[in-house]
Amino acid sequence: MFDQYTIQKAIEMVLEYLPRLALALVTLVAGLWLIKQLIKFLSRLMEARKVDESLRPFFRTLISVVLKVLLIISVMGMIGIEMTSFIALLGAIGISIGMALSGSLQHFAGGILLLIYKPFKKGDFIEAQGHKGTVRELRIFNTVLNTLDNKIVFIPNGPLSTGTVVNYNTEPTRRLDLVYGIDYNSDLDKAKKVLDTIIRNYPRILKDPPHVIGVKELAANSVNLEIRVWLDTADVIDAGFYLNEAVKKEFDREGISIPFPQMDVHIRNGNSD
Repeated sequence: MFDQYTIQKAIEMVLEYLPRLALALVTLVAGLWLIKQLIKFLSRLMEARKVDESLRPFFRTLISVVLKVLLIISVMGMIGIEMTSFIALLGAIGISIGMALSGSLQHFAGGILLLIYKPFKKGDFIEAQGHKGTVRELRIFNTVLNTLDNKIVFIPNGPLSTGTVVNYNTEPTRRLDLVYGIDYNSDLDKAKKVLDTIIRNYPRILKDPPHVIGVKELAANSVNLEIRVWLDTADVIDAGFYLNEAVKKEFDREGISIPFPQMDVHIRNGNSD
């Protein structure tokens, strides 16, 4: 069925490629095992470094995929497959996909930048792209916020990584500034004393740094007093509600008037000839 020459050539090809194939198979098995061990080590390292739990699967998957692709390319080269054309084909496919998914790739790149620079983490309260909320999850293409009124907002990572992000949880304490207007006829010193008493009696306000009370502005209809107090970050919102209510009640009790915009209209009667 086969002549002697064909059989001889087949034996030569087997003898030539069998060692390559065996070495490539050993490399593949050993490489997959090493990648698995590396991913396990990476998981332990991220746990020890207290990397955010929502980010760990992303890192593990990304590194695993990249290493396995490199391993497969290396094994194919060991077998003798010409990789130049194959890599060029992959490059062309990658360019085509990149052009079709340019927006998504921008968000993916934004997600990578957010993971690297970490302007916020899961559980932080942030303000970005016109939204305020608690970071629920950082995904590959978007970040999920839970707003104060319990709405879920998905913000694309592209503009989020290049825009302004205000993180309200980075520092343990924050300063709260509030302005209260009193009538020009009201006793200024008395109003400042009332504000000072309210602040000193509210236990959540920190003693250090000390609070400040001063005249912020002589406005058109009122003398505006500003208070500046320091609180733990978690107490800022509740403190604002409490102080506004307490100031209104104490000003009413002490006869200090809180003015509202007024306009005097003068009507002049003209006599026509």
